[in-house]
Amino acid sequence: MEREQNRPSLFPMFLKLEGRLCLVVGAGRIAEGKIASLLAAGAQVRVVAPRATSTVEQWAEAEEIVWLPRKFSATDLNGVFLCIAATSQVEVNERVFRQAKRCGALCNAVDDPERCDFYYPAVVRRGDLQIAISTAGRSPALAQRLRRELELQFGPQYQSFLDELGLQRRKLLRDSDAERKRRRMHALASRRAFERFVSGNAVRKAGGNFK
Repeated sequence: MEREQNRPSLFPMFLKLEGRLCLVVGAGRIAEGKIASLLAAGAQVRVVAPRATSTVEQWAEAEEIVWLPRKFSATDLNGVFLCIAATSQVEVNERVFRQAKRCGALCNAVDDPERCDFYYPAVVRRGDLQIAISTAGRSPALAQRLRRELELQFGPQYQSFLDELGLQRRKLLRDSDAERKRRRMHALASRRAFERFVSGNAVRKAGGNFK
């Protein structure tokens, strides 16, 4: 128990993957979801697998990804920033993880917490608003339940609300009074401001400000 308590905690962060080379080993249904998330993040995706789903094949034909239809080779990790081992063979995933460690690439072996440098969180997405939940691989089911609960709490309205906040923040950054700027930003992001925004009773001033 003492060893468990002294275990280092995970470092929470959101990575910018735009333009970075990422490798996915495997091209089945599970890998398909991982590839889709990398593409959504703007990553350059290299896929290695002897066979692929029709969706992965379509991505390759459209040149959205590079698919190498063969078995994994250590050289596939050249220049790779992040790697996902998503095959149905444990020994292959383990080999990918070991090689990624040697190359200094971050690696996630699907459904194998001990061979993961990072975990996929359960995520609530509302445009640029993302709420990520991790259990350090201990209970993905709990993370999924919490995600569903948070999706009810943070509805789709938060996407347009955040867009409006971004607009107002850009305008407020021109204010030289730091304290007044801080107070205004917090007021704009308050629960009261959100409720008025959603109800359609927001007070619009010149330039679209609201309280």
